[in-house]
Amino acid sequence: MTDCRTRRAVPFVSAMAGVVLLAGCGTLPGGTDGTTGPIVVMTWAPQNTSATNMPGMPGMAKTYAKYVNARGGIGGRELKVITCNDHNNSLGAGDCAQRAADEGAVAVVGSYSQYGAAFTSTLEAEGIPYLGGYGITQDEFESPLSYPVNGGLPALMAGAGRQLAGKCDKVSLVRPDTAAGDIFARFLDAGLRDAGRTSATDLRAAEDATDYNTVSRQAIGANKPGDCVSAALGDKTATFFDAFRRTTTTDPVTGGEEGPKAQIASVLGSVQQSTLDSTGGGNSPLEGAYITGWYPPASDSRWALMRNTINRYAFGDNDIDPNDPGVQTTWIAYTALTAVIQKMGKDQAITAPTLKQALDAAHDVSTDGLTPALGWREQDAAAVIEQPRLVNGWVTFQKVENGRLVAARKGFVDVRETLEDAPG
Repeated sequence: MTDCRTRRAVPFVSAMAGVVLLAGCGTLPGGTDGTTGPIVVMTWAPQNTSATNMPGMPGMAKTYAKYVNARGGIGGRELKVITCNDHNNSLGAGDCAQRAADEGAVAVVGSYSQYGAAFTSTLEAEGIPYLGGYGITQDEFESPLSYPVNGGLPALMAGAGRQLAGKCDKVSLVRPDTAAGDIFARFLDAGLRDAGRTSATDLRAAEDATDYNTVSRQAIGANKPGDCVSAALGDKTATFFDAFRRTTTTDPVTGGEEGPKAQIASVLGSVQQSTLDSTGGGNSPLEGAYITGWYPPASDSRWALMRNTINRYAFGDNDIDPNDPGVQTTWIAYTALTAVIQKMGKDQAITAPTLKQALDAAHDVSTDGLTPALGWREQDAAAVIEQPRLVNGWVTFQKVENGRLVAARKGFVDVRETLEDAPG
């Protein structure tokens, strides 16, 4: 019989075929059938790189394991978390996926990588579920082995369109001049049109830009009170808004210099609490901005258990910021993992194939109110073009007040129909 390593040398024909063929993979090293020993999972994220770093995600995974193991584990079994640094490159992402297979991980949980194509093929070939990735890649919403807990960037941008449609006469979007940036514009426009507004003015900035003066002048244009400027530039969003705030134009009537009049906006990930803290708190250039998020604001009482867990089991670990959406996504993913395994029963073997089967049948999975109840059955998926694995099309509307992210509207907003209606 061909083992899992041998199968990796066979050309990958289809994701679904790989899942069926590899029903015996993903068991623990040493030949265990998954009924005894620890439940092994992996969490990966980039660390110590010159680009995006998410050390809080593997840190939160380790902390969750301490928390759940102190309470007897999951179904009486220890949760063992392996962490991996994907180094923000495709080779590192592929290596992490291969390591998950080699070390007998039954799932990859609450992870971040921009290189979906590099890791999904390995996970699919090994039959290992990917539960609660950050939602940064298209592959996370296409792979049959992916079980997302949020709606990714499409949901954020569609939600931003819905949020701004009620606030703005006209919207300008500043976004990276990349294929991913093209998707930002597509879904923001869908949200605006769904609420009866016209498409946004699409302003592109080089992904590696260091000077935003030109695009700031384009954004300020002839804006007037009632217009909005939204930026989704990742870590550089605050830099853009600082430049935007300092940009002036000449009034055609008086000849005097005047600053921007437009309301500003962004999305979670491009703006989070640490961004506000590091750019001046209440004096941040982001003060007053409308923000669209996946989850309740970090100040919401529903995050209390996560915060208490961090305080007790990761005290002094500055990598784990409870306000960080990566940390929050990891907590939610592990909460969902625990709920699904507990429903499997104590006598059920926990292997990659059995866990996949349980996830495929999962419905009404509680995350303690941090998301709507989750499920990954076929009937739970939204009918979104190129996003067949999207099951959570809900977002939250927030605003920056006195340097803090607070709710701008109570509860979740369902943007699934907007996503479904967005053109391909």
